[in-house]
Amino acid sequence: MVGILWMLCTGALFVGVTAIVKHVGDGIPPGQAAFLRYFMGLVFFIPLLPRLRAARLDRRAHGLFALRGLVHALGVTCWFFAMTRIPLAEVTALGYLAPIYVTIGAALFLGERLAVRRIAAVAVALAGALVILRPGVRELSPGHVAMLLNAVLFATSFLVAKVMADRESPTVVVAWLSVWVTMGLFPLALVDWVVPTWTQVGWLFVVAALATAGHFTMTLGLRAAPITVTQPVTFLQLVWATLLGALVFGEGIDAFVIAGGALILGAVSFITWREAVLKRRSITPPVVATKL
Repeated sequence: MVGILWMLCTGALFVGVTAIVKHVGDGIPPGQAAFLRYFMGLVFFIPLLPRLRAARLDRRAHGLFALRGLVHALGVTCWFFAMTRIPLAEVTALGYLAPIYVTIGAALFLGERLAVRRIAAVAVALAGALVILRPGVRELSPGHVAMLLNAVLFATSFLVAKVMADRESPTVVVAWLSVWVTMGLFPLALVDWVVPTWTQVGWLFVVAALATAGHFTMTLGLRAAPITVTQPVTFLQLVWATLLGALVFGEGIDAFVIAGGALILGAVSFITWREAVLKRRSITPPVVATKL
């Protein structure tokens, strides 16, 4: 129950992030808005500076951190762009594709085995994406393309993080991500820089605070309960985003988006459950051993 409650808080915080970014709209270019969000978010990592200095990183580690930061920066830019172009519910639902791409990438680049059940789950998730997008039935907007790219870029970022997590502490991994994303977004922000109002800066600072708090509560949730328990709770983000879009921003409730999002998250939850089962089997002693 504690893990579920933390994940409910996480969902509320991240929906708050999407709502504020939607409210700010396209008054600030996506690259600049993303840069200001991460730049102001660095203030929350000031207490971690001693740990960053104490970390002995070799050239390969710095290279991987830089790669992840630049890829993540592009993904964040795509997300900010999509938020101003398509409904909240569609942004949230298509964002669920990232774990699916992680599964595919782990099999292609990290040598993980892709069993038949995982392949079936990936197929279901891709079918869910088609239900949401409905190509040939309606025109795909640049916002949809941006979210598809976002999922691929975020999946790549996660795969690099998975490699680095075996070598460095989570604190170092998260802190360096923020530093490199900020540096990666700076050139994109300069391309089309506009002078923001103090109100816009204030809203983006709130976004940085909510996003940082969301990552913190998500970590607490994952620590308090198995991921097989907390993962399905993330589906509520789609519910909250749909209601928020309808009640606050006047966006219609699309049954196809709900159905497609359910298919995608169902596939993600199944893959998560299977990974937990396989991990449990690998550490549980055989029946004979328990009788010694």
